[in-house]
This record gives sequence, structure tokens and C-alpha cells, in this order.
Amino acid sequence: MVKITDVARHAGVSPSTVSYALSGKRPISEETRQRVEDSIRELGYRPHAGARALASSRSNVLALVVPLRAGIHVPVVMQFAVSVVTAARRHDHDVLLLTQEEGEEGLRRVADTALVDALIVMDVQLHDARLPLLRALDRPSVLIGFPAEADGLTCIDLDFEAAGELCVEHLAGLGHRVIALVGSPPEVYVRETGFAQRVVRGFTAAADRNGLSSSVHPCEADPAAARQIAERLLRERPALTGVVVHNEPVLEPLIDAFEALGLRVPGDLSVTAICPDELAGRVRVPVTSVAIPAAEVGAGSVELLMKKLGGAPVPQATLLPPRLTVRTSTRSRP
Repeated sequence: MVKITDVARHAGVSPSTVSYALSGKRPISEETRQRVEDSIRELGYRPHAGARALASSRSNVLALVVPLRAGIHVPVVMQFAVSVVTAARRHDHDVLLLTQEEGEEGLRRVADTALVDALIVMDVQLHDARLPLLRALDRPSVLIGFPAEADGLTCIDLDFEAAGELCVEHLAGLGHRVIALVGSPPEVYVRETGFAQRVVRGFTAAADRNGLSSSVHPCEADPAAARQIAERLLRERPALTGVVVHNEPVLEPLIDAFEALGLRVPGDLSVTAICPDELAGRVRVPVTSVAIPAAEVGAGSVELLMKKLGGAPVPQATLLPPRLTVRTSTRSRP
């Protein structure tokens, strides 16, 4: 590992001169500064994080707040996390991952230290108890998700309401008249998690607009629950021909359950989903889906934070438009 003394020796200056060149705390000649910078690049020297923080009053660390609550699908959450980390490294920042459900107390504990420069907050609820604190903090923040009232906040996410609408419009355009939404686990709705509520709102609005008969069914994230939902739908809605799934773990088990009950996909039942593209494409019957753009949202949240840290203005709301990819799980009704 290259040390500051190695840089000093290579540049022909004292270690304190290298320190001054890095911190700017004392004036040095432009020629000396250039020699030090050339040596740093040639040797690949990276200042110690603590020293860098002292010099700049920054930690170069972002906090990613992801409370792993019940009903969260961790693989998708980790896609967002990887994207945030990758984008942060492009800006020479590291990421501190906070997964405990500590609410306001956890945010304040981190914000009251010099651990992080800014925060990215996930799993945003419509009436999130963390919002007043986020508005009051002296550190910038970005929410991945939208609360009911977003004034004074910076939010980015997929437009989940439009995603629900797009799935319904696709089914309506194929001639389906009786549809159902198999949604997130019940506890996600009880918490009023923003993205889940918005999918329901978009689904219901589009169904009403097109004169469709529709229903919404929360579903636990396991195959047994998928089977129970399939049985219930066939019992209560025998004319059902279209399903929208917003619950990644039950997508394939639900298709299997319907087919075990005698409904072929897509011959008898068309299925659409809101899920990552790679999941939709690897199901036994590739599923028509609206992609969850985890990479774009995660990277976008970091770019917004970098602008805020630099004092640049940013939009309050960034909604990514949904993109639907048609695969073999949907077809026209005769």
C-alpha cells in the first residue's frame, strides 16, 4: 500500500507538504503542487478515509437506509442496493447499508455523527414517520419512493401507478373483461407502502376506465398462498381471463397453480406482471411484464444526491415511465 511518505520521497518534498497539497490548509507553489499530484497519480496513492474526511469535512460515505421489514422481497431490494453502491463508487463514495428497522431513531443516530454525508431512504410509506426528520436534517437525502406528501423532499422511483395502468390497458386491448391483481403481502398494504398502494390505484383506475370487472388480492410470498389465491379466484370469479401479478416470489407458483387447476397460460388465462425483466423472462411461460428499473433508479438517486451535495438544484420528483415488454403469457380473447 502506497503511503504519504512514498509520495513525498517520489516528489522530492516533505510528507507535510504532501498533506498541505491534499488539504489546501497552507499555500504551496503551483510547481510543487503539480509535482505532488503527478506523484500521487503515478504511484496510485489514495488518502486514508479518515484523513480525507478531516481535510474536506466530508466522509465520502452515503447511507442507504433499507429496513428489511416483513413482506419485502430481498433479491429485488439488493438490485437497488448494488446499483447505489456502483454509482457511488463512480463518485469516489462508499455506502453504509442500514437494514435495521429503527425508524427516526436510526436516522438521527447516523445523522448526528460524521459517519455519512447524505442519505438514500427506501421502503417509503405514504405516511412515513421518518419524513419530518428528513426534512429537518442538515444532510441532504433522496427517497426511493414517494410518500403521500412529498413537499420539501427529493423523490425518485418507477411510476408504479402508471405501471398498474399499463398492465390493465394491455389486457383490455386484448379483449379481457374480468381481471384480478395478485398483489404484495398483506403487511405491505397495512404499512401503506407507497409503491404497492400506487399499483392498486393505477390498476383500479384503468379497470374502471375500460369498464372491466376487477378485484385486488394481497398474497403472502409463498407457493401455498399462491395456490390458495388461484383456487379462490376460480371459485369467486369463474369468468376471470386476465391477471396482473405484483409479487415476485409467487409469479411462477401462481402460473403453476392455475395450470394445475385446468387453466392454460395463455390459452385460458393471460398473465402480466410488474417485476424485474430477468425474472419475467426465465419463468416457464415467459411473462409479459413492466420492468422494475432498479439500476436506473439506484443510479439516479446517487446522481441527485451528488448534485445536492454540490449545491446544484434538483427536481423534487423524478418518475420513471413504465416500459411493458410483451412475451408469451398474454394473448387476445376470441
